Amino acid sequence: IADWFNRRPIVKQVRLYSGARHTQGTFGFGGGNTSADAELATSLPLLRSRSRQLMRDSAYAKRARAIIVNNVVGSGVGMQAQVMTTRKKLAQAVNDDIEWRWYEWSRAETCHTGGTLCFGDLERAALAEVVTAGEAVIRKHRRPFGGSKVPLALELIEPERLADDMSAVVPDNAQIRMGVEVDDFGRPVAYWIKERHPGDTRWAAARQQKVERVPADEIIHLKITDRWPQTRGEPWLHACLRKLDDMDQYSAAELQAARASSYYFGTIESADSNNPLATIDGEGSMPPTMEIESGMIQQLAPGEKLNFHTPTRPNSAIDPFLRYMLREVAAGCGVSYEALSRDYSQSNYSSSRLSLLDDRDTWKMLQQWWIRGFREPLHREWLQMAVMSRAVESIPIDAYLSDRERYQLVLFKCRGWSWVDPTKEVNAYKEAVKAGFMTVTDVIAATAGGQDIEDVLGTRKRELDLMKEHGLSFDTDAAVVAEAGMPAKESPPEPEKEDEDEEDPPKRVFSFGR
Repeated sequence: IADWFNRRPIVKQVRLYSGARHTQGTFGFGGGNTSADAELATSLPLLRSRSRQLMRDSAYAKRARAIIVNNVVGSGVGMQAQVMTTRKKLAQAVNDDIEWRWYEWSRAETCHTGGTLCFGDLERAALAEVVTAGEAVIRKHRRPFGGSKVPLALELIEPERLADDMSAVVPDNAQIRMGVEVDDFGRPVAYWIKERHPGDTRWAAARQQKVERVPADEIIHLKITDRWPQTRGEPWLHACLRKLDDMDQYSAAELQAARASSYYFGTIESADSNNPLATIDGEGSMPPTMEIESGMIQQLAPGEKLNFHTPTRPNSAIDPFLRYMLREVAAGCGVSYEALSRDYSQSNYSSSRLSLLDDRDTWKMLQQWWIRGFREPLHREWLQMAVMSRAVESIPIDAYLSDRERYQLVLFKCRGWSWVDPTKEVNAYKEAVKAGFMTVTDVIAATAGGQDIEDVLGTRKRELDLMKEHGLSFDTDAAVVAEAGMPAKESPPEPEKEDEDEEDPPKRVFSFGR
């Protein structure tokens, strides 16, 4: 027994997570242990190229980008200055001056170096670039364009112009990572930008290799950081690029098969079909074909049999299969299946509404990211330029320099969404406001499509004044609603007037939905 125990092989027991075990089925599954920049350095150019191709050729990829841009930016994020007086009230004159100068500067000829994109269009183009390429680079040129009083204009730069292949160690303990010069903490110091797009081979090919070092304070680098440190952004569709391409290839193959199957044809089987020489005639050529026409009766030779072939396309399984694939693509894009496919046949009202509300939580998060990363820093610099250049004359320079935070207060008005079920949701919002769970400002911000309470109340006051001026009254007027809920009172007799022509015209009451 002692000899048997001595000859027994020793087995070492190791405790592992199931996902960390090495088996034949896990070959090539997560074998590396690299940083975010190391993975992007080898994959980013090809990921970006394939993402751009899908945006050109894939309907679902283009749809996903449109959904994100429309819900996050819409027609453009509005701006409302919130400068307060010493009595904690809005300084209306100062705010109006800031908003008017911003409106003037937002025109295409003044805010865009190319003079083509107004500010709302530039926002949409920048966010579309973030979705497609993973990042957008905006350079600030501190000089006036188009006769603007504010010495500031924006240039939208495609990420391909960053020197992806440039990696080096530079003085002051800084290093260049994929065209971005960073310090020891990963903070950007400068950006190395090619003078021309590297793929613009037809025009100015000799100038495309020139690289310019641009300080980081002149650059707004828009990207979502999933891992830190991460110098560059990754395309948002990177997790479903192959699925989208597979869907396109499969659809094209099915379409080609359906086209081939649409040609109805038959074959003649002869008695000597088992003979290997039966496929050719005595002269060595193929037997003649027979054309089938309407109303024609063809007489066959003895022993021959006419066989018709039924097409098997279109494939009846293609619809559920593509829906399955599209659900995975929707998950990789970050949007719901119903919004991406516009197919509501697979869901009811409750499930569609749940996915819609889930999407809106995502859009709200992205809206705040857009404001923090782009609009707030841009507004601070724009306002400083506007004050220093005396474009905003209502703010003294010394007062601004002594209390910048006071004058930089601003409210960004992101787009809202309309009611899903107006009858239920309006009553629910009213009850929430009565109970103190919400405010009227919250409801207007969520449903008024980018307007705020001041816009709504100001428009409402002008509307009521205009109705009163024209002698009109609607059942949306508070006075009419109050009178409708009170018992009728006997009105005192009106004094007789001597001149009937001077009598006031009677008020006309209009009722909506009654």
